[in-house]
Amino acid sequence: MTDKLDTVVIGAGPVGLACALELQRRGLTVAVLDKGALVNSLVGYPTNMEFFSTPELLEIGGHPFPMASYKPHREDALDYYQRVAAAEKLDLRLYQRATGLRGQADDFVVETSQGDLPTRAVVVATGFFDVPNRLGVPGEDLPHVNHYYKEPYAHADRDVVVLGAKNSSAKAALALARAGARVTLVVRGAEVSESVKYWIRPDLLNRIKEGRIKAYFNTTVEVITPHSVEVRTPEGPVSIPADYVYALVGY
Repeated sequence: MTDKLDTVVIGAGPVGLACALELQRRGLTVAVLDKGALVNSLVGYPTNMEFFSTPELLEIGGHPFPMASYKPHREDALDYYQRVAAAEKLDLRLYQRATGLRGQADDFVVETSQGDLPTRAVVVATGFFDVPNRLGVPGEDLPHVNHYYKEPYAHADRDVVVLGAKNSSAKAALALARAGARVTLVVRGAEVSESVKYWIRPDLLNRIKEGRIKAYFNTTVEVITPHSVEVRTPEGPVSIPADYVYALVGY
C-alpha cells in the first residue's frame, strides 16, 4: 500500500485533467489514472481531424491555447494537453487500468492493474469514447468491422460500407471516397442528418447525387458477413459488397 491520496481521478482526458488541476491547486494530493495514453480518446481520433470547437473552448486550467487557425486539429490538442500536464506537474499513472473500487467515503481503495491506491475520494471521468453504440447484429465483431475511423489511405480500390449519417460518418465517407474507395453509406433515417455541419452536409449530398458515394436511406443492417453487409431497404433486401465496414453510429 502507498500513502493515502486525497483524490484519484480515473480518466486522463480533458475533463479528468481539468478536475486534477483544480484539486491540486487547492493543495490536495491527486493521481490521474488511465488505462491508456494521456488524452487517449484524442489519440484514437482520425489522423487529420479538425475540431468543430474553437481553441478557447478546449482550454483547461486557464492555460491559453494559442492557434494561428480558427479550428484546431487533433495534433494541436494532443500537444496542448501534454504541455498543460507537464507544466502543472500532474501525477499521471498512464497505462494503469482501474479494475475495481472498494471502501466508503473518505476511505476508498482503487484496485488497479499495478496495485492498490488508497484514497479519500474518487472522480470518475472516463467519458464515452471507449463505449461505442452497438448494432446488435450478427457479424458485428468480425475483424473488418470497426467502430472507430482513423484514415482512408489503406482502403483505395476497396469496397467500404459506412453506417450512419452524422458528422463522423459523413466526414469518413467523404475522405474514403476521395482516397479511391468505393463507398456505400447506409442510413437508418430518411436523409443525412440536419445536424451535420453546414460545410460538410452539402458536400456529402453532392457526392451522393453524382454517384461517387452510393447511399441507402430508411435502411437497417440485418447481418454482416466476411464479404458483405446484408441490409433491408424499403424495396427489400440488398447485399452490399464490403471489404471494410465502419459502424460510426455514436457512443
